[in-house]
Amino acid sequence: MRELRRNAEGWPSWFASTFFGVLDLNTFGAGYRQMRAALTPNWQRGSFTGDNMFVFSRNLSFLDDARFMAAVARHADNPVERTIIWRTAVLVWAARNGLRREGDFVECGCYRGTSARIVADTLDIGATGRGYWLYDLFDYPEGSVHHRLPALGPDLYETTRARFADLPNVRVLKGSVPEVLDGQSPDRIAFLHIDMNNAPAEIGALEALFDRVSPGGAILLDDYGYHGYREQRDAERAWFAARGYDVIELPTSQGLIIK
Repeated sequence: MRELRRNAEGWPSWFASTFFGVLDLNTFGAGYRQMRAALTPNWQRGSFTGDNMFVFSRNLSFLDDARFMAAVARHADNPVERTIIWRTAVLVWAARNGLRREGDFVECGCYRGTSARIVADTLDIGATGRGYWLYDLFDYPEGSVHHRLPALGPDLYETTRARFADLPNVRVLKGSVPEVLDGQSPDRIAFLHIDMNNAPAEIGALEALFDRVSPGGAILLDDYGYHGYREQRDAERAWFAARGYDVIELPTSQGLIIK
């Protein structure tokens, strides 16, 4: 399937086939086609389909970011990674904001490192002198409360490290958050991304790292808006409210805070 399409006037659209929680893809697809056919031609352009979103008549400016799109083409090698392209574009925005702040970049829950590699390539992280700290368990023990992802296993840590072998300022660290952060994390943080799908671990990361985030730095909470992860949404909303912050839930399902 050709995800990126442009009409005769050059308007970009993105059509990904991956949605989460769909029982009958044929019925689902037919419903989408009927909905799209009901739009006037002007409102059909600038459409985004994927990651549980139908959006139309948008500029979709991130699709015109040549460096970002080249990084997506290099590194997003499966349908799930391509369907979340808007989420990844938000990450790039938050990291760019971090370039104007003091400190390094941190991602708790890097999994295969795909989104971090896209950020690194788009921003040419090697030339910035910034450290990029990536944390994950890489393989979850039996009985873990974490959502089981397909690539998890004994080889994932080394595979992810190899993905960043050409970037010595990127550190890939294996261990449980927040314990692994002790003595292995930066003193100042310009951008913080938390994506562990585990409420206690995510609150632990905030307890350990929030005070180190520079004023104006962005904090992104992945899956904050998905009702399947409501426990972590409730815990994080209360945690930030106690400190005078309000988390904005984005249509991409991410939660965003500017410190």
